[in-house]
Amino acid sequence: MVREALLDTRIVLINGARQSGKSTLAAQMGREHDASWHTLDRADTLQAALNDPTEFVRSDQRMVIDEVQRAPGLFLAMKELVDSQPVPGRFLLTGSARIMGLRGLPDTLPGRIETVELWPLSQGEIDGKPDGFIDAAFELGPELKHDSADVRRDYCDRLVRGGMPEAVGRAERRRSRFHQSYLADLVNRDVMQLSTVEKGRELRSLIRLLAARSGQILVPAALGRDLGLTQHTVNHYLSLLEEVFLIKRLPAWSRNLSTRAVGASKVAFVDSGLACSLLNQQSSSLAKFDSPLGPLLEAFVTMEVARQATWSTQPVELFHYRTRDQVEVDLVIENLDGRVIAIEVKATSSVRGDDFKGLRHLQSRLGDDLVAGYLLHLGQATLPFGPKLRALPVSALWETGI
Repeated sequence: MVREALLDTRIVLINGARQSGKSTLAAQMGREHDASWHTLDRADTLQAALNDPTEFVRSDQRMVIDEVQRAPGLFLAMKELVDSQPVPGRFLLTGSARIMGLRGLPDTLPGRIETVELWPLSQGEIDGKPDGFIDAAFELGPELKHDSADVRRDYCDRLVRGGMPEAVGRAERRRSRFHQSYLADLVNRDVMQLSTVEKGRELRSLIRLLAARSGQILVPAALGRDLGLTQHTVNHYLSLLEEVFLIKRLPAWSRNLSTRAVGASKVAFVDSGLACSLLNQQSSSLAKFDSPLGPLLEAFVTMEVARQATWSTQPVELFHYRTRDQVEVDLVIENLDGRVIAIEVKATSSVRGDDFKGLRHLQSRLGDDLVAGYLLHLGQATLPFGPKLRALPVSALWETGI
């Protein structure tokens, strides 16, 4: 996606979570395009960008600017330059916070910039697997089949590992230490860069609560009561945590088919390893049957699909579905034509007919617009449960493709 954007867009921004590999990708793209490299993590480079942004960006050579959010004044200088010299791929930028949310940003460069979001590594990227579930699901529907050798403990290993490149290769104890440092750095640098936070202790408590409620309905008023914060403050903090790619909110799905649909969002931690670390979960403890594996697995599935949505050939949006009488579907994937893949997630290796209650409910409302309803489980086989309804191993997410 970055290569394609550099061919027709004047400014390309790689935006995403800290430590997700943005700088590595930008450096590779810069070498391919013979661009000069500038990182604002260097004190002298940052001072030059802050003191004279117009002079800093004036060059006949293409430029890569790493951690561009540190010098917002560069955006206006880049705007002036690319307006006078409209050359595709003139600037390649990286940023650790959502750039458009920065305080004091002078211009959002409409029509001049394309943003490519970079998430932590997907399971397919880690394992070298196809990572093509979205396209395969829309193409094959109920004919999609997958057998897996993975068992419960294998999935627990994956959740605890997460997808942060620096964490993936570490031993479990050292990975936990990395996650602790990462979260502290994220709050102290990226969050503070976006907004003034007056109650840092409460913000950290909110992060722990969100880890415990990953994969569940988000109720800001209830969070506020638990923390002694106003709902306005909680909503503000939630927005900040989404801006720095710590959490993702999943909106409720509705096609005005029923007034019973509930509009509350669900919340998922972007990286399952961070959530497990905050909950003091190791792979061995997560594998126990009284662990919080269920909601963590649901959030894990949601984020694996969210990663794939950035590169699938099928443009899609992600939602959850829930009615006032508690009929639920964990994940609704809708394409531009209104066709839907519905997913339910179960942290069990055995599947019952009752587990498809939510999928059947949504199927009755969607009719032919439902391509397929999948129940993703920890078992090893694909099983039919009626027209368009299938039980699939969770690993189908990263081991299938077209």
